Amino acid sequence: MSIHKEEVEVLKRRSLEFLEEAKEALRRGFYDVACFLAEQPLHLYLKSLLLEIVGDYPRTHSVRRLLGEVANVLSSEELRGFVKVNRARLLALEDTYLMARYYVRRYEREDAEDMIKVVKEVIDVINRLRR
Repeated sequence: MSIHKEEVEVLKRRSLEFLEEAKEALRRGFYDVACFLAEQPLHLYLKSLLLEIVGDYPRTHSVRRLLGEVANVLSSEELRGFVKVNRARLLALEDTYLMARYYVRRYEREDAEDMIKVVKEVIDVINRLRR
């Protein structure tokens, strides 16, 4: 197994595990944690995808930048359109990387539910494009 293939598998596995943990935090009422954990699976999924397809990924925490890279690699207007329509949701998700950890920002149940939902939507769009 190549190093890249192994890293892709690890990143994808971690992505799924973070998504499950985000759902569990939501269930337990830990909304700040659920929002933070919701950003992680998309972040790792996008990096695993870029690593799998092009052999590398940008060293960034910007979900929107990673999505732009994936849209370019897949030459997907559908993904670009999804990003444009969901810009505010993706920006909110991206902001949780810092806001949920370091700032006095309280997230509500609806925030956590929507962040988990948008992550699933992005992954579904990409998976559909790759079939």
